[in-house]
Amino acid sequence: MLKKELEIFTFGDLLEHFPNRHIDKTKVNKIREITPQTDYIQVAGTLMSYETVGAGRAKRLVAYLRDATGIIELTWFQGAHWVVKNLHAGSDYLVFGKTGFFNGKPQIVHPEIEPYVKANADGKNFLEPVYPTTEKLKARGFNGRQLGKLTYTLLSLLQPKDIPENVPEDVVKKLKLMNRYEAYRNIHFPASPESAEQSIKRIKFEELFIAQIRLQLVRLQRHKVSKGVVFEKVGEYFNTLYSKYLPFELTGAQKRVLKEIRTDTARGHQMNRLLQGDVGSGKTIVALLSMLLAADNNYQSCLMAPTEILAQQHYNSLGELLKEMPVEIALLTGSTKTKERKRILQGLLDDTIHFVVGTHAVIEDVVQFRNLGLVIVDEQHRFGVAQRARLWEKATVPPHVLVMTATPIPRTLAMTAYGDLDYSVMDELPPGRQPVTTVHRFETARAKVMDFVRTEIDKGRQAYFIYPLIEESEKMSYEDLMQGYEQVKSFFPEPKFRISMVHGRQPAEQKETNMQRFVNGDTHIMVSTTVIEVGVNVPNASVMVVESAEKFGLSQLHQLRGRVGRGTEKSFCILLTGVKESKEARERIKIMCATNDGFKIAEKDLEIRGPGDIEGTRQSGALNFKIASIVNDKALLESARMEAERIVEEDVELLMAKNLLLKDFLQSQKRKNGWGKIS
Repeated sequence: MLKKELEIFTFGDLLEHFPNRHIDKTKVNKIREITPQTDYIQVAGTLMSYETVGAGRAKRLVAYLRDATGIIELTWFQGAHWVVKNLHAGSDYLVFGKTGFFNGKPQIVHPEIEPYVKANADGKNFLEPVYPTTEKLKARGFNGRQLGKLTYTLLSLLQPKDIPENVPEDVVKKLKLMNRYEAYRNIHFPASPESAEQSIKRIKFEELFIAQIRLQLVRLQRHKVSKGVVFEKVGEYFNTLYSKYLPFELTGAQKRVLKEIRTDTARGHQMNRLLQGDVGSGKTIVALLSMLLAADNNYQSCLMAPTEILAQQHYNSLGELLKEMPVEIALLTGSTKTKERKRILQGLLDDTIHFVVGTHAVIEDVVQFRNLGLVIVDEQHRFGVAQRARLWEKATVPPHVLVMTATPIPRTLAMTAYGDLDYSVMDELPPGRQPVTTVHRFETARAKVMDFVRTEIDKGRQAYFIYPLIEESEKMSYEDLMQGYEQVKSFFPEPKFRISMVHGRQPAEQKETNMQRFVNGDTHIMVSTTVIEVGVNVPNASVMVVESAEKFGLSQLHQLRGRVGRGTEKSFCILLTGVKESKEARERIKIMCATNDGFKIAEKDLEIRGPGDIEGTRQSGALNFKIASIVNDKALLESARMEAERIVEEDVELLMAKNLLLKDFLQSQKRKNGWGKIS
């Protein structure tokens, strides 16, 4: 049962099944102290009576406990036949559990109960651990206290050598950490509240530190070992575009990132850089200048995008910037015609095509390069590790890799999940870009919202109406979208207004066509689910209405908002909600209206939701912490990162005497966790 329910397979797993709180065995509350605000409580009293009531699913064991101040009802729906064996009317019991009220009277459902021995009568005075368990285990009479007994027995058999230190001694001393053996004893059975606190701090630090060591080792060993092509010079292609054809002065952030890329590509080691830029920060220009740097050194480049429409947009915008230059650029997607495909394949093979922009089509085996030197992956979280790896297998020496994302990642999370990568941030908007004005409106103001959208369309602009996609019920989402579509049509009747609709149920070809009509300006309004979240660039779209905005997460709202404000005209995002909203939804809407800064929004999102699945294909294990939290333990994370960086830079092979215990620990854990690279 422990294996199946709690994934406890070994003694080590049992030791690392940490308690989520401790009960002060010396503190027993009075029943009269229980209020609707009370959470968990421990009470003691005499068991008056107990009985089994109800039938079928409603069958339950009910007991009544009395102390000097009142009576509380204890109820078990599961495992009653185990519990009842240990109940004796008239005996004294100590009861712990989560309180609630039923018919105005206090109640504890599925409490933990044991015969009551008055505090200190047996000489004990400690904090008792309460372990996370499952309803199935409780139903078998195996609750957190039984887990505690098992763990207590195990710890009584262990010596310090059985839980060896894995953090170098100088770090333990410098940060005044409890040693590892004592930390494991005290996190389960602390001698005092202070020792419990110190043990938790130590184990949290250890989790963060080991993760950072692993990431730093991957990063530094890659820098040391991995060969890369050398871009020796900045030449004519780069300088011509930079001095003659750039549509605007580069921002300071763009210049800084280009300098970092220039340094990386000149060292003779493979660049592996994550470029994080908020929506509209100008990542495409940085990508193009990097590709021209490759061309100046006689290398080809490949830019891979997740969808045909995004690949087409990259191709169009790059082509527009390169139209006066002798640079050959090609577009390769699933829709590329056979004759054109043959021409592109030949051009890549004989090096007459400098750049190829494409979708998954570029990773097919038939696509071969004469001299691939740079791979750029846009919206990299949409591609699997294996898919990306197939690209750099197309060159003898691995090409430089630039992965780009418009999803802002909070610094604390980037340090943890992406510590093995070189990391660039672009946090400035290019000149001419205006921040999007975001407002919140209730459903009751719909008519006014529609009037506002009509005035924008009358000015020659375009608008989005976005509906939520509820994955649990695709049918319901589809019906909501269709109702919304009809509602929009009633406010914007054809033929005066032309409307496109895009959703997940459409065939890919129809979806692309409808999107393209909106991109080309053939339709005034796009009614869509969140499929337009990433990459669609329509500078003429100046207003977005997000329907049922309370159903969207912060990150998603920010990504959606990034589809407007891409031209020089003032743009608006209107968040429409029902009148009843949850507290969390109100908080999200408030943040969206207060700031356009994706990094601030990402930090807030992290606080509200936790790390979540940051990137489905990132299998580093860096976020699999048992008790550490990158949200709540930022100071510990920062010191763990600094110590890890210092150690690895000083001793990358971990051969120094002081680092040998750490090296042994990492090797013993290798089989337990797979630590992958982003590429």
